[in-house]
Amino acid sequence: MLRRTFLGLTLAIAGLAGLHTGGAEAADRFIVVQSTTSTANSGLLDAILPEFTAKTGIEVRVVAVGTGQAIKNATNGDGDVLLVHAKPAEEKFVAEGWGVQRFDVMYNDFVVVGPAGDPAGVAGSNDVVASMKTIAEKGAPFASRGDDSGTHKAELRLWKAAGVDVKAASGNWYRETGSGMGATLNAGVGMGAYVLTDRATWISFGNKGDYKVAVEGDPKLFNQYGVILVNPEKHPNVKAADGQAFIDWLIGAEGQNAIRGFMIDGQQLFFPNANPGEMKKAS
Repeated sequence: MLRRTFLGLTLAIAGLAGLHTGGAEAADRFIVVQSTTSTANSGLLDAILPEFTAKTGIEVRVVAVGTGQAIKNATNGDGDVLLVHAKPAEEKFVAEGWGVQRFDVMYNDFVVVGPAGDPAGVAGSNDVVASMKTIAEKGAPFASRGDDSGTHKAELRLWKAAGVDVKAASGNWYRETGSGMGATLNAGVGMGAYVLTDRATWISFGNKGDYKVAVEGDPKLFNQYGVILVNPEKHPNVKAADGQAFIDWLIGAEGQNAIRGFMIDGQQLFFPNANPGEMKKAS
């Protein structure tokens, strides 16, 4: 009798513990965003995400990797939302059914940075294709991310437009780091190499040395960011409602104003364009 009573108490306590654990899990409300490194390295997400969490109670956990890896992760179902900057790849992601719908979020631009000595003589140019061709012709060092990121994809398009075969130059004047933007900038500065970088990461980068922006202002350097809900029909684990709530906030007035207000040293790093010409003040 005593043994049966003890066993009953044990099962009752275990049941209560299970209920308590389930409640804790229910209260732990979060989504996972697979994102490009520039949104994290620049400090943008750290600055704006607390506003979303304060309003909704939804925590946003960011996995910051190159765009190519972020898309692979989202394709595997390792995330609820994709926030990256390689529009053709994003559109392919949606067309293949991995994402529900793509929305423009914001933009900035790419720049080519280089040492003050400017060994290729391209400083001050606003023709990026001609400048890349000159860098190659002079064999001036160039550090590439080489990681299938959005920046790397953009860089490869520019080399192609310049008629330069960087695969043949790999290991010579063309150096691939296989790393993120910050690490590649550090490597580039260390070897005196030119680097293509998004402007936001460059502004927030703290190890500039004598480096300056050498090439900017070409429309080919435009850098658009998009956001996509991972398709719950492909991956039932996707938190579709909370993920969509984040997207709605990001492309709505509050999120767009938060993006607009993010500055470093008085410089705006990203320019919201989810609704061009229709930006409304958050009520």
